[in-house]
Amino acid sequence: MTDPEFGYVTRENLSLFTDFYELTMLQGYHESGHNPDAVFDLFFRRLPPDRGYMITAGLEQAVYYIENLEFSDRALEYLKEKGFRDSFLDYLQDFEFTGDVRAVPEGTPVFPDEPLMEVEAPIMQAQLFETLLINQVAFQSLVATKAARMKEGVERYGDGQSLVDFGSRRSHGTDAGMKAARAAYIGGFSGTSNVAAGESFGLPVYGTMAHSWVESFDTEEEAFEAYIDEYGEDSILLIDTYDTVGGAETASEVAEERGVNIRGVRIDSGDLAGLSQKVKDVVDTGVFVSSGVDEFKIREFFESGGVASGFGVGTKLVTSRDAPALEGVYKLVASRSRGEMEPRMKLSERKVTWPGRKSVERIERDGTYEKDVLRMGGEIGERDLLVQVFKDGERVYELPDLEEIKVRAQEERRKLPERVRSIEKPVEYPVEIGEGLERAAERLQDELSKL
Repeated sequence: MTDPEFGYVTRENLSLFTDFYELTMLQGYHESGHNPDAVFDLFFRRLPPDRGYMITAGLEQAVYYIENLEFSDRALEYLKEKGFRDSFLDYLQDFEFTGDVRAVPEGTPVFPDEPLMEVEAPIMQAQLFETLLINQVAFQSLVATKAARMKEGVERYGDGQSLVDFGSRRSHGTDAGMKAARAAYIGGFSGTSNVAAGESFGLPVYGTMAHSWVESFDTEEEAFEAYIDEYGEDSILLIDTYDTVGGAETASEVAEERGVNIRGVRIDSGDLAGLSQKVKDVVDTGVFVSSGVDEFKIREFFESGGVASGFGVGTKLVTSRDAPALEGVYKLVASRSRGEMEPRMKLSERKVTWPGRKSVERIERDGTYEKDVLRMGGEIGERDLLVQVFKDGERVYELPDLEEIKVRAQEERRKLPERVRSIEKPVEYPVEIGEGLERAAERLQDELSKL
């Protein structure tokens, strides 16, 4: 058996990260000579439970995919084995994106029906992108939003406590763990425990110790002495292996004996709020809390009088446990017919799509976002959220660094009305439909109803 690469997807088979029906459709388009210019929108129809907004993330990975997509010999050989025609495989061998992409920059709050990405290209190019674009943008947006809600909880109920991603071991695979760390940073986290994510994305990395460190020594005191001797003032000691308050006393005594002002202690079990109060009475250092942390636990912790310098967040972040899916969709909204780009729409019950190219106007009043207006493309008002990313196949957008995206996410989130940002039962943010778009949809719906 060949050793698989972690993640399994490499540049050699990135082009195959698509659903089989995308390729069968592409072959059908190719063999029938049907390859009109088309416009696809990536969006979501509804917010997950208790979400008043989503923070968009994943555009950088989407751009990488579009720029580097090619069908390698390995990919073509596999498709040949699956029965695809040689003429179609010859087309794929020379595959190159020649179209346009507009997108909402990462770190921007977005709402239902608003296009996060708009792809305009010959349909054989644009169709292929569906699976991976949804995969990258929906997941990262989900985790970035979960992180932003925890940051909101700290801002509302706490006092600037740090948040660190501890979730890699509970993520759904290595790629998910990496992307979750990146998305959490966008949402407002200070860093991650994942060393690979730190190296890949330039994230700050943090860590303390495991219970196994303490258990491997004959006494808790010896364990703390060895750790402080190695890491000095950077030490964060895990104190709940045996008795949390007793562990805090031991940590304080050892640090004093060694003449070191350690960075902190960590509590990972029990009544976190109650124990943190008792521990803070014992130690003169930071108290870090982990175990089951999310935005609801943060609120409960502070309302119960908990004391903390920071939180380590795992499972509930990387799986967005209370709302584990953002149902992103990628739909055809226009295609060229008889020389003209004609709007298209889906009319299935509860799955109607708004037709044509669109713009999203965001209206701000006195430093607060008041509403969005979804308009026909070109009907730009105060501010169109979508920016040009590709033009005629060439990238024209300079990708911002992660720190810039993180700052944008915090600034943009805080401009949303406070009740929209509520972590429970948020008020719906108004997204209006512009008159031009509404009229176009009504005309097209009337035409389609007569078919």
